[in-house]
Amino acid sequence: MIFQRALRRELVSTAGAVFTTLFTITITVMLIKILGQAAGGKISSQDVVALIGFAALKYLSIILILTGFISVLAVVTRSYQDSEMVVWFSSGLSLSRWIAPVLSFGAPIIILITALSFVVTPWANRKSAELKERFEKQNDISKVAPGKFQESSSADRIFFVEAVSGDATKVRNVFVNTVKDGRASVVVAKEGTIALDERGDKFLVMNQGRRYDGLPNQPDFRVMEFERYGVLVSRQSAALVGDTSARALSTTELLAGLHNHFNRGELLWRVSLPIMGLLLMLLAIPLSFVNPRGGRSANLLIALLLYVVYSNMVSVLQYAVQQQRMHLSVAWWPIHLVAVLLVLGLFSWRLLINSTYHPATLWGTVKRAYLFRKAGAK
Repeated sequence: MIFQRALRRELVSTAGAVFTTLFTITITVMLIKILGQAAGGKISSQDVVALIGFAALKYLSIILILTGFISVLAVVTRSYQDSEMVVWFSSGLSLSRWIAPVLSFGAPIIILITALSFVVTPWANRKSAELKERFEKQNDISKVAPGKFQESSSADRIFFVEAVSGDATKVRNVFVNTVKDGRASVVVAKEGTIALDERGDKFLVMNQGRRYDGLPNQPDFRVMEFERYGVLVSRQSAALVGDTSARALSTTELLAGLHNHFNRGELLWRVSLPIMGLLLMLLAIPLSFVNPRGGRSANLLIALLLYVVYSNMVSVLQYAVQQQRMHLSVAWWPIHLVAVLLVLGLFSWRLLINSTYHPATLWGTVKRAYLFRKAGAK
């Protein structure tokens, strides 16, 4: 049908403009935030581009939901504004005929949102956590500059090395001062290397050195010589072997761990995104009605308010599941059922607008009868 093809072309064109705008805004905000973190030393400057990419993937599903909703809203509103809907209704066609082309336009978006929600976003969360955690848990020796005292990330150890090899795994003339449980310990050695144990913990293994425990004027002061001595530098981070938070778990792992209430809350969010995208596009059709002689800001404000309420209610239900105040089987469907009823209610309102059973028509009939009776009484 010519109308459906023209409508799909207009929807795709509008969606491209909306997506570009929303994506640009998101990337700009993320760029400012991530560059600020890099400038503050919270993340590595080498990871800025990768982190921006992962952040874009994390927000892409929300951007697509808004793209579909705003595109349908804008196109149908323009049809009302240009009086095209008057011709449409005069031809004997109803508003429900818009559902098929909108669904054909929205099907690829919903499929993409589903893929992002269940596959891509968890992967992006996991990779982003790995990069941040790798920088935070970077081994202390790689942070040490030759000839400079450097505090460890745990703030209980101070390193000093005279020289570091090119691969940052070997050091010469090592000094390590450790304070633990109020007791000081000093280790000096001619050389040292970085080693990993079977659990992935990093150790500085020093050769040919001495260890001094306590203070020289104390009776428990000890001096020990060693051929080989290991000092724990950092423990293996959970993120380096895969972040185990609910947002970073794959859907398979999430389903396998539904005994965890955080996993149940995350599953609710992932399931809700494609449902929310579909229902918002359908809701935009009857919500786009405007009077051609008036402005169209009112319905846009109502649409924005409905999206905010819908999205926040999903977040509230997710939080309720995570806090074990509601069970997943009870929490995931009520807000979507309300959205379905709202879609059906608005469609019924618009389809029956000229019917004698429409509330507005019934109210007009009652009002005219009242005024006629009042005039007859006079």
